[in-house]
Amino acid sequence: MTDTLVNYEETLAPYACIPSQSRGRLCKEPEVPSRSCYQRDRDRVIHSSSFRRLKHKTQVFVYHEGDHFRTRLTHSLEVAQIARSVCRSLHLNEDLGEALALAHDLGHPPFGHIGEQVLNECMKDHDGFDHNAQSLRQLTKLEHRYAQFDGLNLTWEALEGLAKHNGPLVDGPIDHKNPPKELPFGFKEFLPEFDLELHTYASGEAQVAAIADDIAYSSHDLDDGLRAGLIEFDELKNIPIVAQIIDEVMLTYPNAPRDILIHELVRRMISRMVGDLMVESTRRIKALDPQNPDDIRNAGQPTIAFGKNMGIAVKELKTFLFEKMYRHYLVNRMASKAKRVVKDLFDLYISEPECLPTEWSERAGEPMSAETARVVADFIGGMTDRFAFREHAKLFDLSRVTL
Repeated sequence: MTDTLVNYEETLAPYACIPSQSRGRLCKEPEVPSRSCYQRDRDRVIHSSSFRRLKHKTQVFVYHEGDHFRTRLTHSLEVAQIARSVCRSLHLNEDLGEALALAHDLGHPPFGHIGEQVLNECMKDHDGFDHNAQSLRQLTKLEHRYAQFDGLNLTWEALEGLAKHNGPLVDGPIDHKNPPKELPFGFKEFLPEFDLELHTYASGEAQVAAIADDIAYSSHDLDDGLRAGLIEFDELKNIPIVAQIIDEVMLTYPNAPRDILIHELVRRMISRMVGDLMVESTRRIKALDPQNPDDIRNAGQPTIAFGKNMGIAVKELKTFLFEKMYRHYLVNRMASKAKRVVKDLFDLYISEPECLPTEWSERAGEPMSAETARVVADFIGGMTDRFAFREHAKLFDLSRVTL
């Protein structure tokens, strides 16, 4: 390890994930003197095909509805920025926090949660489809870039953070060689190879990435909704955290144009949420007095968290966005179209797997089999919105004479 990396480790808290103390990778690799193992994790995520495809995957608005609305890619970059800043302030490992933030949405199929719901229904007789488990599957099996192994061969800390960033997945210790049947498929498949200790909380860095996701999508989806005209300022008066900031902005900049008011609202919301997060997390760290990362994993509750009032306020904002934006009739219309696209593609591919591209059809089994269903789910799950639309048009528009 170089002096630079040694010096960096000395800046980290004892409860941070220290690169030289990593539990390693499933497939052993020599370390690189110029980069820590978590820097390499981050870089591998950025260079992956899955990460590039996020450019054309839905956040709320489908890709053709406007160039300025957020995609999964821009959202992931915004989450990474928040996560890195918070990790630095709490003396956690910035590189691991950033890697997890960049990777957290890689398992999302086209059309966001609507696409996931349809795929899960299509796969109900074949262990279902879960975007979090699919992220793990994407990073450990489906990415094909290296001669030595499938996936990206990320560190244990990156994989456990990806799996558990929202908290424990099981109530107590399990036999990882024989995982519970109720676990999503991607976890059941991978756990026998690498025990991710699903009964504990994740590292502080993973908890930061998870709450940075909440901050980013709550504030930035509100931004997109206001700019799209789906939400008006007057509708926000019953959400305390938002109403208070709107009053501040209007009072300070009474003559500012609407787009500037929106930006001022969003930046102040993020600042307010991050500030509260820092205060509460610092309080919890002090009370816990963790001496290593496992103390945070075994704390029995999140260590990185909002204070009580901010937590309530963020939930109120999420509820508002769900009712006023995610259920808006214009969003519902596109969601209805997206449902039909995913369902049609799944039904065709599973019954006629020879219609899949050659590299995928070669992995499939007999039509309608569980093996073919998983191949089809993997193929559709990796699609971008625009690719799904194009595939649907090629296969179902009978007037097209070219494929």
